[in-house]
Amino acid sequence: MSRQIWFLTGSQGLYGEDVLEQVARQSREVADLLATHSDITSEIVTKPVLTEAAAIRRTLLEASADDSVIGVIAWMHTFSPAKMWITGLDALRKPLLHLHTQVNRDLPWSSIDMDFMNLNQAAHGDREFGYIQTRIGLTRKTVTGHLSNPAVVSRVADWARAALGVHAVRTARLVRFGDNMRDVAVTEGDKVEAELRFGASVNTHGVNDLVAVLEEVEDAAAKSLTAEYEDAYAVAPELRSGGDRHASLRYAARIELALRRFLEDGRYTAFTTNFEDLGGLRQLPGLAVQRLMADGYGFGGEGDWKTALLLRALKAAATGLPGGTSFMEDYTYHLEPGRELVLGAHMLEVCPSLTRGTPRVEIHPLAIGGREDPVRMVFDADPAEGLVVGMCDIGDRFRLVGNEVSVVEPLEEMPRLPVARAVWRPHPDLPTSADSWLTAGGPHHTVLTTALTREHLYDFAEALGVEFALIGGETTSRRFAQELRWTNAYHRLAQGL
Repeated sequence: MSRQIWFLTGSQGLYGEDVLEQVARQSREVADLLATHSDITSEIVTKPVLTEAAAIRRTLLEASADDSVIGVIAWMHTFSPAKMWITGLDALRKPLLHLHTQVNRDLPWSSIDMDFMNLNQAAHGDREFGYIQTRIGLTRKTVTGHLSNPAVVSRVADWARAALGVHAVRTARLVRFGDNMRDVAVTEGDKVEAELRFGASVNTHGVNDLVAVLEEVEDAAAKSLTAEYEDAYAVAPELRSGGDRHASLRYAARIELALRRFLEDGRYTAFTTNFEDLGGLRQLPGLAVQRLMADGYGFGGEGDWKTALLLRALKAAATGLPGGTSFMEDYTYHLEPGRELVLGAHMLEVCPSLTRGTPRVEIHPLAIGGREDPVRMVFDADPAEGLVVGMCDIGDRFRLVGNEVSVVEPLEEMPRLPVARAVWRPHPDLPTSADSWLTAGGPHHTVLTTALTREHLYDFAEALGVEFALIGGETTSRRFAQELRWTNAYHRLAQGL
C-alpha cells in the first residue's frame, strides 16, 4: 500500500470562481514542488480547494479513516474563516503540518494591486488558521517560508518521515515469544495504555508455537538460505558448507525461515525474544533477528516490547536514508578522562544496517540461555553522528529519552568480543549524559540510529503526544533535571484537563 500525504488548501467563495481556479492551480504547484523532494517518499495528493465546513469535515474524516494516509498538510492560500475548520480539525486523527507559505517568493513591487493582495494573503489566512488550531488545542507542526528555500522543504521532509514512524507504530502488531526477563523492571509496561496511546497491538505466543512452524521448514529452503548467507557475508570456515559446524548455520536458517513465516502469517511488524524462555529452540535467535531488523522489523531482547515498537517506528521513518537503525544496549564504559566512551552491544542482536562493510558470520558459546552455541553477525558500527533513544513507562505516561552521540572507531581492536557492537561518544560528555539519562529513568535497551536527527524525533513525539527528553551538546545536568520537573507538572496537569 502506498503511503499518502493529503495536501489541503483553504479559501472561501467570497473572491469568485476566477480566484478559486487560480488558488487550485497554485495549490497544485506548491504540492508538486513538495512531491519532487527526494526525502519525501510518500505520495503528495492534492485535494480540491476547501471553502465550506461540511467539505472540510468530510475530507478530514476521510483522511483519518484511510489507512494509506499518514498525514495532512494544510495551507490557507487566501482567507479561510477558521470557524469552518473547527469540526473537521477536531475529528482529525492523523499528524498535521501547517504550511505557512505563498506561491511568490518576492513581492511584485511595481505592479502589486488589490487583485494580487486578494489572491495572495496566506499571511492573513494562516494566522486565522493558526488561531483555531491553538484554540482547540490541536498538536501540529508549523513550517514557514518559501519552498525555494531548501531549509523549508527539509523541515517538511522531517515531518513527513516522522509521520511514517507514527503510522508504523499506530498500525504495529507485535508478537512476544514468551514473557519478559524475570525480575526486570524497565521491560514491563502498560500494554493497554500502549494500544490506547499508540494504536499498537502487543500480544504473546508461546515459544513452542514458533517451534511448530520451524519443524515444518523444508530442508531445501534451509539449504538455499545458507547458500545465500555464504554469498552475502564473510562466513566462518567451520560454518560453511562442508564445515564441521555447518549444521548450526543450517539451523539458524531454519529459525529465520520460521520467524519470517510466523510474522508474515500473523501480519506482525515487530517481535521480542527472551533467552530465559526458549522452549524447544536449540539456539537463541541471533542471525535471524539481525536480518529481520535489516528488513525493517522491530525487535526487543528479553521481551522488551516497548523498544521493539520504537525500533519499528524509527525503521519506518528512516527508510531510504543513509545510516542505520538498530536495537542497542549501553553495555560498558571506557572512562579514560577526556576520552570517555560507551561500548554498546547486546548478546547477539545488533542490526547490520549500522555498517557498510561485510559482516562476519560466526558461532561462539553463549554463557546464558542453556542452549547450543548461537550463530550471529559480528561487525563494528560505522562512525557517524547519531541518536540513542529509549522508551520507558513512568507510571502515568510514556517518555522518550534521547541522547545525541558520535559513533566512533574503537580505540583498539576487540578480537575476543564475538558480537556486533558500536562505540560512541555521548554529548555533551559521558558524565552529563549518564547523569541525565538516569535522572530521566531512561531504559537500558535503546534504539541507536545514525539515519535520523533530533528534528525527526521531536516531530515524532509531538505527533504521538509523548514527552521527549533530549540530551545534547547544550545540556547541563541541573538544567535537564529542572526541565523534567517542568514537564512532569505539564503532563500531569494536561491529563487532568
